[in-house]
Amino acid sequence: MPFEPRAKVNTTIRPVSMGQRGPLRAMVVDDSLVIRSLISRMLGTEPAMVQVVASVANGRLAVERARKLDIDVIVLDIEMPVMDGISALPLLLEIDPELVVIMASTLTTRNAEISLRALSAGAKDYVPKPTTATMNSGAAEFQRDLLEKIRALGQRYRRNGHAHKPASGLSVAAANASAPVLRPITPNRPQVLAIGSSTGGPQALSQVLRDLPRPIKMPVFITQHMPPMFTGLLADNLARDSGLPCREAKHGDIVTAGNVYIAPGDYHMTLAREKANVVVKLNQNEKESYCRPAVDPMLRSLVEIYDGKILVGVLTGMGHDGMAGARAVIQAGGNVIAQDEASSVVWGMPGAVAKAGLCCAIVPLKQVGHQLGTLMGR
Repeated sequence: MPFEPRAKVNTTIRPVSMGQRGPLRAMVVDDSLVIRSLISRMLGTEPAMVQVVASVANGRLAVERARKLDIDVIVLDIEMPVMDGISALPLLLEIDPELVVIMASTLTTRNAEISLRALSAGAKDYVPKPTTATMNSGAAEFQRDLLEKIRALGQRYRRNGHAHKPASGLSVAAANASAPVLRPITPNRPQVLAIGSSTGGPQALSQVLRDLPRPIKMPVFITQHMPPMFTGLLADNLARDSGLPCREAKHGDIVTAGNVYIAPGDYHMTLAREKANVVVKLNQNEKESYCRPAVDPMLRSLVEIYDGKILVGVLTGMGHDGMAGARAVIQAGGNVIAQDEASSVVWGMPGAVAKAGLCCAIVPLKQVGHQLGTLMGR
């Protein structure tokens, strides 16, 4: 892939006008000129949605530009000279607490740990950058992921009343849509709890697991859209925050009530019955909804084992992964609840199941754990 020697950016300061339509204004922060140029050109393929107005080599310059320019979205590298991304993040959010900051770095255990810290500190999401070795094979997927995250997160940013009101291609229809119809709660007492989440998920999962009533007398399965190296760290963080035995699932694990199993990055987590036991089965089948792990295969496999004795929680996240699986759960006689739009970072996944009429409850994040607990005790 040929690289342009320098990214073209528009650094003019535009006055805020709540009635003005225009693209999201982005800043790219990376110490590599090649990567800055690459990301800027990727964003340039969607000029109606996003416009690169700044491209800088370190966190200090990013903070200076953010104070002077009208910025909506920042793609922020982690490892940089002068000031790294994790140091710059709180200074950027001090300028605008709702600023959409997407961390971008190469996939290493250290960077995964830092990225999870950044998410806890206010970054909205993370995208793994392709390395020089994987640039040709991984650039297209990186571009798709980055643009989708900017589109979804930018929509939320604009809907909250920031900047120039909605960019072309962004919609506020969800805010004006009629309330979803709720299903009656089915009488089946659940034997298993399954949770799906994506963007904003780590913090939401921590809240929900803390709020679940003790003791938990059933296994809990979680699919969070995350790359390898992240999910093991996520399991450790959730165990520490919730006090529950959380672990990254392994192929062949015998399922035990009270344990929380996290789908590992790049593997679908499914369940199967072997004699008297339910065991974890991991696979690298085709991605579903562009994701691996995905929620749908987990839910489909649970229906085969537990029939309608399943309780599902769908938390914040982009896209519609989990909707097809939730429909299978409902058809079997299970129950589904969703996080509400106001408390979701992105109301994609929970919005999809809600609008499809699959939910018996749609509640704020702070009520999700308690609502699940009530249904678990039925």
